[in-house]
Amino acid sequence: MPGDLDRERRVAMAAAEEAGALLAASFHSAHTVHAKGGRDVVLDLDLAAEKIIVSRLREAFPDDHILSEEAGDQGPQGGRTWLVDPLDGTNNVAIGLPAYAVGIGLMSGGAPVLGVVHEPVTGATFHAVAGRGAYGPAGRLSGPASVLPEAGPVVAWTQGYGVGRAPTAARIRAELERESWRVLQLWAPLLGWVLLARGTIDAFVGYCAEGVDLPAGALLAAEAGAELRTLDGEVFTPEHAGPPEGRSFVAARGENLAWARLRCSG
Repeated sequence: MPGDLDRERRVAMAAAEEAGALLAASFHSAHTVHAKGGRDVVLDLDLAAEKIIVSRLREAFPDDHILSEEAGDQGPQGGRTWLVDPLDGTNNVAIGLPAYAVGIGLMSGGAPVLGVVHEPVTGATFHAVAGRGAYGPAGRLSGPASVLPEAGPVVAWTQGYGVGRAPTAARIRAELERESWRVLQLWAPLLGWVLLARGTIDAFVGYCAEGVDLPAGALLAAEAGAELRTLDGEVFTPEHAGPPEGRSFVAARGENLAWARLRCSG
């Protein structure tokens, strides 16, 4: 892809931070707009943050396609696609839990080339460009450890909203609970990707994950040195479209990757 994507990165980071400031300021006054199904909801903050991000991207890159969590498809089809999750962790915010993030990704040629994750609670922004490493407020991210901790790894888990109590997901999750030191079920996958990219957790496992936030987070972790695999052990390519089964993954490094792969197989 031509260019270094520096302008795209700067626009995406500024948009994510502007949306994040709104989310942080309005956290305690959030209210539900409507239910998506089951216990999943849309908040007024989803829509307000989305409006900021989409308008900034549309102004800067009018020829690009945008796929946003709530607004859906906008702009020309083909070419580059921006993926926008204006509030990853909506259900956390709905119950007053301050664990949420803003995610923006850019796809080109079917692969993520830019990922931005902003944490409104801490004010930290993380970003990655394909082939150029991953960075946070303190500089380049070193990624997860490659050596299996003696007490067992700390693992993040995510699953798609439609998974429910599917037997395969339940089996994998139970195996991880038995064998790891701790399993984090954050209901804000972008936070899991940031933790992995920072090296503060050892692995991330997903089953039929949601698609809009996946490429940005996965690129961030991969550029920090994490290896991404399917549950069958093949190289995992993070995509936002297609059947949800294609969005099941294991992300780790070295011994931790082998450990996680073993718990997810069979």
